Amino acid sequence: MNPGPEQAAAWMARALRLAERGLLSTHPNPRVGCVIVRDGAVVGEGWHQRAGEPHAEVLALREAGAHACGAEVFVTLEPCSHFGRTPPCADALIAAGVRKVWMAMQDPNPKVAGQGAQRLREAGIDVETGLMEAAARALNRGFVSRMLRGRPWVTLKLAASLDGRTAMASGESQWITSEAARADVHRLRAQAGAVLTSSATVLADDPALTVRSFEAPRQPDRIVLDARGRVPAQAQVWREGARRMLLTASANPVVPDGVEVVRLPATADGHVPLLPALAALAARQVNEVLVECGPRFAGLLLQAEAVDELVLYLAPSLLGDGARPLAMLPGLERLSQQLRFAWREARAVGPDLRLTLAPQASQG
Repeated sequence: MNPGPEQAAAWMARALRLAERGLLSTHPNPRVGCVIVRDGAVVGEGWHQRAGEPHAEVLALREAGAHACGAEVFVTLEPCSHFGRTPPCADALIAAGVRKVWMAMQDPNPKVAGQGAQRLREAGIDVETGLMEAAARALNRGFVSRMLRGRPWVTLKLAASLDGRTAMASGESQWITSEAARADVHRLRAQAGAVLTSSATVLADDPALTVRSFEAPRQPDRIVLDARGRVPAQAQVWREGARRMLLTASANPVVPDGVEVVRLPATADGHVPLLPALAALAARQVNEVLVECGPRFAGLLLQAEAVDELVLYLAPSLLGDGARPLAMLPGLERLSQQLRFAWREARAVGPDLRLTLAPQASQG
């Protein structure tokens, strides 16, 4: 007998909670959870932990054993139907004799994209799609973005005083926000899986861009956009321990061994083109990017409509008119040209306020 709507939602919610356990570790794969239910009781569950390791469905089937036969499966993403690093999960479900599969969303990967569900149906398994789809898509927003838009999900992180200043006129900025806010940024880095900055930020601050406030299962990719190849080989961002990439228009940049150089043609004003740069990252299986940068690069990203989410940490302080602005936005002369945002979340982080906003589409 099929579970009622409330019970089905409860099982899928459990699968989503399992999927969240892979938030820091599954890159570049999606985060997936699976719960197998028979006669109203959970007989198996699993979540995908790392690329190349068993998928959530396989782990859940192992735990369920013979109890999987005739059971219902709640999985947050359509079971794969192709051979990658692991065999197809759809085939494993068919072999186990499950009765029904509830999947939160169709896999946007063109290698799957409905084929997993079709294979299950052809084997006589009932398939239902769309239960808690919004939550499943949000959990894998970077993977969905890479598959459907050909670019990563971009989160721009900024920190400022109450009067919207990011540094003193001298460039002094350590520290405007609190230790708690900085620790929160480390978690953002780990969740995104990749951190992008500009050559100006590296030259000014020499950031490491690593996760240090807690023990993460992997260090995020470190990516520098440097049109003229100005970043020295000794910069902290190039230290080993993570994948490192340089996006540049320079023909002869100097980088340490192990740093991948991605050359892109410069724009008329000498910059690396932003949207092709993001496409190049997607081609290298980057799902999500956290951008940490200064006001000039932040302005370029915002005006190019290349930002999907803005995370702003506000410190309860004032730095004055001479301090540096939050973002440099040349050409804005009329109120009708303002960049507008929609509120998503506001919460305290230590003494600071963390604001999460979504840029609204330009009205022209």
